[in-house]
Amino acid sequence: MTEDHPLVVDSRDLPRQPGMSRHFTVSTVPDADLGNDVVTVPPQPTDVDLLLESVLDGILVTGSAQVDLSGECVRCLDPLREPLPVAFRVFFTYPGAEPAAEGAETDDDIVPMTDHTLDLRPAFRDAVVLALPLTPTCRVDCPGLCPQCGARLADDPDHGHDRSDPRLAALAELRERFAETPGPQDEGD
Repeated sequence: MTEDHPLVVDSRDLPRQPGMSRHFTVSTVPDADLGNDVVTVPPQPTDVDLLLESVLDGILVTGSAQVDLSGECVRCLDPLREPLPVAFRVFFTYPGAEPAAEGAETDDDIVPMTDHTLDLRPAFRDAVVLALPLTPTCRVDCPGLCPQCGARLADDPDHGHDRSDPRLAALAELRERFAETPGPQDEGD
């Protein structure tokens, strides 16, 4: 089985001798459906740095990349486009390697090898999805929008509205009425 995808790597180029390693870069396009309600990862070429290390029971793969985010700031709704670093690590066990002891915790980052190929697509996809921000902002101190009129508070830091609590409107009306009514000291003059 050989798949023609940059993140499906042939392990035969790495000797099965502990301590041996191979470093290289592949270019891939992230899946078009990566994202959440606020940001997406545009499907454009991305370089992924890979380090394959031969260890006693298998191959440890460490990968890193930088994908672009596209979306909008959750505070001010301005367009947002920024780089997002992602990293992943997955261990592929050689066929016939001892399985984890019964009752021991299993690790999702340990994958048994069925042939000579290492499919890194799930690890890359998981790393991107887990790195996505849930509340992306254009900057850390983004003041957002005015909740009353929707004005960008970054454009006018002194922006404000005179507002009173609608529950106190009857009291404000009474205050105005008493201000217009002459008091007892004003009648005698």
